[in-house]
Amino acid sequence: MTERASRISAAELPSRTRAHAAGGEILLLNGPSLNLLGEREPERYGTTTLEEIETRVGAAAASAGMTLIDSFQSNHEGDLIDRLHVRDFSWVIINPGGLTHTSVSLRDALLAVERPFAEVHLSNPEERESFRRISLLEDVAAVAVRGMLAAGYERAVALIAELREEATR
Repeated sequence: MTERASRISAAELPSRTRAHAAGGEILLLNGPSLNLLGEREPERYGTTTLEEIETRVGAAAASAGMTLIDSFQSNHEGDLIDRLHVRDFSWVIINPGGLTHTSVSLRDALLAVERPFAEVHLSNPEERESFRRISLLEDVAAVAVRGMLAAGYERAVALIAELREEATR
C-alpha cells in the first residue's frame, strides 16, 4: 500500500480558517464503520482499535503541545455535522470513511465552521475501487494522510503541529 502525506502552507489557508490555525485544540472525528476497527477487514485496515487510535492521538497531541479535546465517532452523517457545529476546537482530524466520496453536506459543514482540518484514511483510496478515488474533501483539507494505517492519525498530528507553528510566525 502506497503511503501519502501532505499539507498546505499557512499562507494557503483561507483567512478565516487561518485565524484558528494557531490554536491547540484538536477534535477527532471518525465516520461510518470506524467503530469496528481492529475487527473489520484487518488485512486492509489493520488490527488497531479506534480506542487505541484515540489514545495515540491524545499522546501525539500532548507531545506537540496540543490537546485532544474530544473524540467522536458516528455512523450517521448528521451527528458528525452536529458535532462540528459546536466549534469548540481549533483543528479537526477526520476520517470520514465512505462519506469521503458522497457527502457534500459534510464538506459544507467543514467549510462552514472555518477550522483547518486533516483528512485521514487508513488505506489509500487511490489504490482501491474507482469510486473511492474521488474525495469531496481533499481540495479543502489543510492536511491529507493516506495509506499509513493507524499511524496516519499520528502523522496528521505532526503535520498539524508543523502548520500550526508556521501559522504562529
